[in-house]
Formats: sequence, C-alpha cells, structure tokens
Amino acid sequence: MPIPASPMTMQELDERLRAVRHHLHQNPELAFQEHETADYVAGILRTQGFSVTTGIAGTGIVATMRCGNGVGSIGLRADMDALPIHEETGLPYASCKDGKMHACGHDGHTSMLLGAAHLLSRNRNFSGTVNLIFQPAEERGFDSGGKAMVEAGLFEQFPCDRIFAMHNHPGLAQGHFMSRPGPYMAAGDRVFITIKGSGGHAARPHLARDPLVAAAATVMALQTVVSRNIDPQECAVVSVGKLQSGLALNVIPDTADIGISVRSFSTDVRRRLKERIIDIVESTARSYDTRAVIDYREGYPVLVNDEIQTQAALDAASALVGEERVIRHGERQVGSEDFGYMLQQRPGALIRIGNGPAESDARLHNPKYDFNDDNLLLGARFWERLVSHCLPVS
Repeated sequence: MPIPASPMTMQELDERLRAVRHHLHQNPELAFQEHETADYVAGILRTQGFSVTTGIAGTGIVATMRCGNGVGSIGLRADMDALPIHEETGLPYASCKDGKMHACGHDGHTSMLLGAAHLLSRNRNFSGTVNLIFQPAEERGFDSGGKAMVEAGLFEQFPCDRIFAMHNHPGLAQGHFMSRPGPYMAAGDRVFITIKGSGGHAARPHLARDPLVAAAATVMALQTVVSRNIDPQECAVVSVGKLQSGLALNVIPDTADIGISVRSFSTDVRRRLKERIIDIVESTARSYDTRAVIDYREGYPVLVNDEIQTQAALDAASALVGEERVIRHGERQVGSEDFGYMLQQRPGALIRIGNGPAESDARLHNPKYDFNDDNLLLGARFWERLVSHCLPVS
C-alpha cells in the first residue's frame, strides 16, 4: 500500500504521497466514472484506521475518525475527477488513458487529503469528529458531484459544523496560501443554443433561411450584454465558446449551434444576464427569419466563504508557513467551483495553494499542466493543523 499505517518520517511520507499522486495522474477518470480511483482511495483510508463509506452519489467517499470527547465536527473535501483532455506533458507518469488527463490538479488535491489522513491517524491531535470527503464530478459544470453528494444527504449522514476545501493556484508562488471572505468564485452557467432555419443551395441563398448568418449576428450582439447591461462596478463574463454550422461550402445548413459560458458574482447580475441573453438570442433569430431553441442551464452557485472560517483557515496557514506567505484578501476568481453547493449548507471556506508560475503550459485545463508535488506534504500538514485549530484538545 502506498501509505502504510506505520509511522514514517516527513521525508518518507513526502515520497509516498508523490507515488500516490503519480499513480492517480496516470489513471485519470472522468466525472462519475471514478470507480478505480474511489477503490484506490478507499483502500488507503482503511489502512489509516478511518471508517470508510463508499458509493455516495455514485463514486463519492467519506472517511470518518473520532478522537477525544469533543462534540465538534469538521469536513475536509477533495475532488477526484479528471478532464477530457489529451495530455502533452511527456512526463514519465503521464496519463495512460488517451483523451483523459488530470489537468486541474485533482490528483494533487486527493493526495494531499490522503496525506492528512495519515497525519491525523498517527498524531490524533484533535478532539471531535473529522470527515474526509472525496467528491466525484467537480468538472461536470452542472448536476455535479458536490450537488449530488449534498442531495444524497451528505451532511445528515456525516454532520459537519464547518467545511473546507483547497485548490491549487498557478500564478501564486508555491508554498503560499490565498483566500478571501465573502463571494470568492463565480457562479457558472452554460447556454446551449440551436438556431433553426431552412437550408439550401449556396448559389440560391434567397430560397433559404440562413441560420449561420443569424448565429454570427447573435454572437456579435451578445458582446453588448456585459458592456451595456451590467453595472461596470460589477463583475460578469459572457463568453461564446462554441459556434458550429455546416459541413460543405456549397450548402446553406439547416441549423447552427452556439455555446456560451456565463459567470457572475451576485443573484441580481446572474438574473439580468439570463434575461438579456435570452432576449438577444430570440430577437436576433427572429430578425433573420429563423428560430432559436435555448437550453439555459444554471450551473454552480457563487462560492461564498464564511468570514470566521476563512480567518480560521488562513490563521492555520500562517502558523504553518508564516504570515508573509498568506494572502487574506486575494482577488475574486471568475472560475467556478461546485464546492459552493456545500458552502450553501455549512459555513466554511475554499483556500488556494500556490502551484508556482502560470506560464502558458502551466495553466489549469491545459494539456501540459502538472500539479506541483512540493505542495503534497505541505497541503497534508495544513489540513492537520487546521483540524487541530478547529477541534482543539482540551
């Protein structure tokens, strides 16, 4: 087993965690398909003396340990799924599964929490209940693992007074920690649009109703949503990531497809974005004698960090690495995180740990990205310190 139950030096644990992370990196699995990953993680947790429950929301895991007579409880969450990306790192532990890759660092997040399991089991420097939550399908975008675990009764079955998660952050120096209280990561919605017209011969466009032209006009009109409908002091993003239509140069197609990513930090802005996007898409389609079919999927909510719990997490980080390596009021992140569903149910915080320089081949969701192994032991020690801080031994 990569992490034995017997005591190890910090160097030995670091080496073991690197081996675990590399194994996970080589064997990525997509959302709700993390069966091998879940079996591997559950096996390690059992050797550490945790009570392990599997199959939550499909492939989710909760490992529980109680020490002392404390009545408090804490949840620590890591995500396990990979992305549908073909890896281009050339690393000796690169993905063995073509078209699947840990390009967001979930292999590292899982490994850090497994390291914390070993430290918590060995040292038992806490009084209360610790729930280690290994979540599937964070990358799904909607109907995700975080939402599914909450709806499956996560907090009813495993009570948590507070809950925390950690995500790596390319662009922040390795060994540094960052967060902020309040809204920290954006709500993320997705819009799937089909413009329906009437196809025909490219030489006789007057006999067709061209959905491609309508789609192109729609894309341009959508650029005004943020610039002309949202208060400049608010943050919002409307990005068209998909425009597809037709296969032949001499054929006007019947349909055109548009895909949009929408980000926001407030309920009012989110509502306004939805209203304007729908209005613009429908009215533009009509103006070109076509029709729009809109599938507007509201995804992850705004991730809101609790002020007290954010301070507690950053205090633990400061005690570990020094205040000079802690950013307490970092910039809001326009990316989305389904940990927001858990924070809607319990107070807590998401913390970001520096992954090092964010060069073009080191960004998240990039085929050349790799998690920084120097964070593995550090992240495990952070989790142990946070548990001791929140569940002190009296």
